[in-house]
Amino acid sequence: MTIQPRFAETDALGHINNTHLPVWFEQARTPLFELFVPDLDPQNWNLILAKVETEFLRELFYQSPVEIRTGVEKVGNSSFVAYQEIWQDNEKAAIGRSTLVHFDHQNKCSMPIPDYIREGLAAHLVSPEAL
Repeated sequence: MTIQPRFAETDALGHINNTHLPVWFEQARTPLFELFVPDLDPQNWNLILAKVETEFLRELFYQSPVEIRTGVEKVGNSSFVAYQEIWQDNEKAAIGRSTLVHFDHQNKCSMPIPDYIREGLAAHLVSPEAL
């Protein structure tokens, strides 16, 4: 996914504020969300975010578009790890990892990922070195 940073996302130092990268990562996970909830209807949402990590490698700036590369690093019984990178001007600027859990909100418990979704996630499997 390629996005153009907005001026409002800059901070007093003139670069993209660190609070915006997790939002960008979330936006770029949409194709993975669609495997679980094809219409993205919040009333049918069956995922929760269990862990999120962002590693900042260099500054990002307003003037240049950023590319967010997204894949699946690992699939467990009821969870998976999304691996993401943000690139700007052909340089890796950040790495993100998010653990998402397939979740039954009514019973407040995790549930196994169905085989058909597992197959969809497998199509996105990556090694972090490969992105």
